[in-house]
Amino acid sequence: MSHLPASPTAPVLAAVLLAALVHAVWNAMAHRMPDRLSAFALMGLVYTVGGAAIVAYAPAPESRSWAFLGASAVLHIAYNLLLMRSYQLGDFGQVYPLARGTSPWLVALGAAAVAGETISGLRLAGLMVVSTGLISLVLGGGSARRVHLPPVVAAVATGVMIATYTVVDGLAVRRSGSVLGYTGWLFLLQGPAMPLLAFVRSGRRLPAQLRPQLTAGLAGGLLSLLAYGLVLWAQARGALAPIAALRESSVVIGALIGAILFHEPFGRVRVVATVLVTAGIVLMNL
Repeated sequence: MSHLPASPTAPVLAAVLLAALVHAVWNAMAHRMPDRLSAFALMGLVYTVGGAAIVAYAPAPESRSWAFLGASAVLHIAYNLLLMRSYQLGDFGQVYPLARGTSPWLVALGAAAVAGETISGLRLAGLMVVSTGLISLVLGGGSARRVHLPPVVAAVATGVMIATYTVVDGLAVRRSGSVLGYTGWLFLLQGPAMPLLAFVRSGRRLPAQLRPQLTAGLAGGLLSLLAYGLVLWAQARGALAPIAALRESSVVIGALIGAILFHEPFGRVRVVATVLVTAGIVLMNL
């Protein structure tokens, strides 16, 4: 059974909310980049260098967390591939909230199954409200026509990856004995994958393709590293389900970014969907 606080403490709350803001910003940057594989390759370079720097400084995680660490690195690579595909297929204002909003109730179920965390009546209500909001979000374009199915499927698959690595990392970071060391190794292990994939695709043309996106790609990588580092720190100090739900308050920021910066249609349906997802997240943290 979990002996961590059922509701986030003030420092954990602040860390997760900051992570949500930073995460929405770097995802918006990634969506806006025309060559997303090159952008993700630059982010992977930041992960590799940043992870190596952290590993050189921080104590190594304990051996009982290593298997989780390897599994999480694979899951994060799959997540990046699915996220990149989602952004190729759909609007940021629909894909981002759907991907992020799918994970809280999956994390709640997973944490109950493998971490002994309890699901109260309010959290169950929150799960139902989040699910209702997600269904509304899928219909945010006005219909569930076949043309909208690929981005929805990609976004939901991304959400499944988020939920899976969230539970894995939540269990692992508590066993690691070193949150910073675990964070460094996680980014170091996953970092080379996207640069290698980009090199296989482009070969010697890769440096020229990276150059126009250099600043945004490197900044996105730094923001991503900061955001997930904050989440791992929080997961070592609080129950997984409310932290995962609170983290996905970024869906509101993401929806606003899509409407304001990308001029994507928001509409009443998406407004209602975003409000429902947010209300469900609040219920899950009471």
